[in-house]
Amino acid sequence: MEIGFIDYYLDEWHANNYPAFIRKASGGKLAVTRAYAQIDSPLPGGRASAQWAKDMGIPLCDTIEEVVEKSDALIVLSPDNSEMHEALCQLPLRSGKPTYVDKTFAPDGRIARRLFALAAASGTPCYSSSALRYAPEYRAIDREGLWAISSWGPNGLDTYAIHQVEPIVMLMGVPARRVLYVPGTDWYTLAVEFADGRAATISGFMGDSPFTMNISAKAGARVVTAEADFFAPCIESLVGFLSTGKPPVDSAQTLMVMDILGAGAQAGERPGTWVTVES
Repeated sequence: MEIGFIDYYLDEWHANNYPAFIRKASGGKLAVTRAYAQIDSPLPGGRASAQWAKDMGIPLCDTIEEVVEKSDALIVLSPDNSEMHEALCQLPLRSGKPTYVDKTFAPDGRIARRLFALAAASGTPCYSSSALRYAPEYRAIDREGLWAISSWGPNGLDTYAIHQVEPIVMLMGVPARRVLYVPGTDWYTLAVEFADGRAATISGFMGDSPFTMNISAKAGARVVTAEADFFAPCIESLVGFLSTGKPPVDSAQTLMVMDILGAGAQAGERPGTWVTVES
């Protein structure tokens, strides 16, 4: 099965590693066979698209149309530039071919809804997910009697908060009502109040930090750290989707995540003020 990459720029961690991950997880039945990038890498020391293609042994296409036409399934990357997803997804989500959109799916719920509507109108199977959804330690948490979560992890709200918000939404299972942003020096905290009154806090620390949750539940409080390999099950799930066209993540949960992140971005402009989560 031939997979096509569509990216904003190709020399980034996901594009560099997914081909080998996919080949291994599929036992060689799936392979990334072509790629497209809108621009060369803008990062210091980043490879131009042509050099990336040569180094990776993956042919470079001049257009998104060519990737879509010649591929059996599609992966839209741009993991650090979710604002590019709406433009990059226009043809893939009209293709009818299984399309995975890398994290973060969209900058907010409004754009996310437009993307899912585009896919639905064309009968295109699609989904998006943070790899932390697949952390074994998080998935093993008993959701019955879960009262509150305090989560922390590395880096900023714009590109890395998805890795904390997604497992929290998976565990809580209800929409959020409002969020509040507290800034700090090389850290931030986002407080989230859910529709049923439960709460979570999300703290990001610039640089290195484990992905960890302090869980408050009926059974008591405990700390859970994502230490096992979460990328392997994430890629296995992706391979299953590309092969079958059956999305493993409910779009309703993805929309909950995007609603929180969109409200979080607004809250970041008004620290200390509650911002309503629009859905």
